[in-house]
Amino acid sequence: MARKTQSNLVIVESPSKAKTIQKYLGPGYEVVATRGHVRDLPKSKIGVDIEHDFTPSYVLMTDKKDLVKKLKDQAAKSKAVYLATDPDREGEAISWHLAQLLSLNLQDQNRVTFNAVTKSSVITGMEHPRSVDLDLVDAQQARRVLDRIVGYKLSPFLWKKVRRGLSAGRVQSVAVRLIVDREEEIRAFVSVEYWSIDAKLQKKGDKTVFGAYLYGTKDGKKLQVENGEQAQQIVAALDGAQYVVAKIKKGARKRQPAPPFITSTLQQEASRKLGFTGKRTMKAAQELYEGVEVPKLGTTGLITYMRTDSSRISDEARQQGNDFIRKTYGDNYLPPKPRVFKQKASAQDGHEAIRPTMPSLRPEKLEGVLTGDQFKLYKLIWERFMASLMADCLQNTMQVDIVAGDYLFRASGVSVTFDGFTVLYVEGKDDEEREGGALPDLVEGEVLKLKKLEPNQHFTQPPPRYTEATLIKALEENGIGRPSTYAPTISTILARDYVEREKKTFKPTPLGEVTTQLMKDMFKEIVDVKFTATVEDELDEVEKGKLPWVSVLEQFYGRFSKTLETAEKKLDGTRIKVPDEESDEVCELCGRKMVIKTGRFGKFLACPGYPECKNTKPLVQATDGECPKCGKRMIARKSKKGAKYFACEGGKECGFMTWDTPTKERCPKCGKTLFKKRGGILYCADEACGYEQAAQPKKTKEEESSNE
Repeated sequence: MARKTQSNLVIVESPSKAKTIQKYLGPGYEVVATRGHVRDLPKSKIGVDIEHDFTPSYVLMTDKKDLVKKLKDQAAKSKAVYLATDPDREGEAISWHLAQLLSLNLQDQNRVTFNAVTKSSVITGMEHPRSVDLDLVDAQQARRVLDRIVGYKLSPFLWKKVRRGLSAGRVQSVAVRLIVDREEEIRAFVSVEYWSIDAKLQKKGDKTVFGAYLYGTKDGKKLQVENGEQAQQIVAALDGAQYVVAKIKKGARKRQPAPPFITSTLQQEASRKLGFTGKRTMKAAQELYEGVEVPKLGTTGLITYMRTDSSRISDEARQQGNDFIRKTYGDNYLPPKPRVFKQKASAQDGHEAIRPTMPSLRPEKLEGVLTGDQFKLYKLIWERFMASLMADCLQNTMQVDIVAGDYLFRASGVSVTFDGFTVLYVEGKDDEEREGGALPDLVEGEVLKLKKLEPNQHFTQPPPRYTEATLIKALEENGIGRPSTYAPTISTILARDYVEREKKTFKPTPLGEVTTQLMKDMFKEIVDVKFTATVEDELDEVEKGKLPWVSVLEQFYGRFSKTLETAEKKLDGTRIKVPDEESDEVCELCGRKMVIKTGRFGKFLACPGYPECKNTKPLVQATDGECPKCGKRMIARKSKKGAKYFACEGGKECGFMTWDTPTKERCPKCGKTLFKKRGGILYCADEACGYEQAAQPKKTKEEESSNE
């Protein structure tokens, strides 16, 4: 029998987390990382016994065999073994797998969780161990088995009917459907013309010029201006009219801060404000949670656990935040009573919101300590948390009705009487809000001076394509997936070529549209938003111990297997063609417009005249400007590490490349393309020219308004 030592073995998931916790616990403990799961369903087969209660057949992952052997040896020699994997479904499942592999008693109090990787949180967690939560494990198993069944049963069907190598999944299929449905809305949208008539007005003796828009007729009826002829008639009728203040309505309002971040809102805001993908956001958040070396503090976790759907914060964190606000801004920047945000009905509330572990640690103190992404994200999290504790922003509102001839114009303005939380942070918006500033001190009956009357043509716009932020918001609002699934789902649908990015929005590919239509026709439930949300709710019920996980799978599989059988019979022998996407590139051999095809190594251009014309060429992304050496097009390329650079279309024959962006601007000295480097500096890349111009400073709002 192996001799026990006095050390305790603590098993975590991440090496950096292990390093941080080892420092806190000291020499009496040995902390080892698993680097994620150690057992999983086999890759070569379904690994689920559907006939016998969906029993999963787990296998030891190939790259974890040496690690597990080492853990078994250490566990045999240790005084105690603590399972300290992440505090969520996946982490609970990993602890359960470890307990089985290491022959630990599942009734033992050996499961330890930390909401934050700080010394106090780790010590508290170690002092309050519990047994492995089997309800959480069952919820994870149910999700894993469910996704395996869908993947292994549905993917081969798509291979046979559409294209080899495709995959299907509950969450990813619905995400693609949302994007496809939005594209269909955009195509079906019929734009309607309308006009606005805007007046620029000035109070006598006041230099401020403010705007008012045509609301309707002077009796208060709203007016819709439908075409230019109608707009010109109104402008003509207003010629020489006096603009008289008819009615002033004053009010006051309070603006509340947004709640501290949960996983979905963090990803949305990082997308809007920082331009981060979900994957990039979660990587930086994981690093901040696991621990960073901070001068005078050592290695410490800087934020609480980043996978949460709860906006709750602890009393201790609130007190620390309040102390900082009181000291920095004053008592009047705290609300009369602590603000408590309403939780979503589906929130698990297992963890706090995402917040800084030390509210007193301002972002400025970490500049130069953190990486660029870590610093930007920590600053965002810190500011959002602090602002959530602060007093409301108080505003005065003014709405003014102005009569001119037979017409009524309306102006509205807002002035801030107390900035409150906005002194620190304002939530980003998907659609930019336009709101007037403060209006001059007007009185009813006074005559205003017309500076300009301007009719403007507009057209109603289709709904916008999803951005990463708005797609995550839609998934969350519809109950599709859970916090940890958003980033990998988006990465998957991009990698599978179901959707592509166009600027900052998602556009479905022909493959995505064809596959989604097939799923709608044959597997309505899989891509049905409400059905998928219901499955998520059932998994939550399993987690709460209110529903057996096998019954969830039985209900799902009973319907799914029949649907699959029907689809196989209905489409027997049928192959669905994915339409080729036409490019602007002309085949230099036969003059046809080339099409974009997808092969083993990605997308390429091919002549649609095959087999008569077999011309193919790499697909390149053309950019603005021309090569300064040979005059050919500049194209965007990616390095092996994924970094974007720009090169001459001539390739090795020319050899010109640069990391700087080509622009539409022309060099005033030689007429060649100007390139933009960091800081916005424009320069000519022709060494014989050497022209360079500094970036133009952006105009302030005051400067823009003074030019109107």
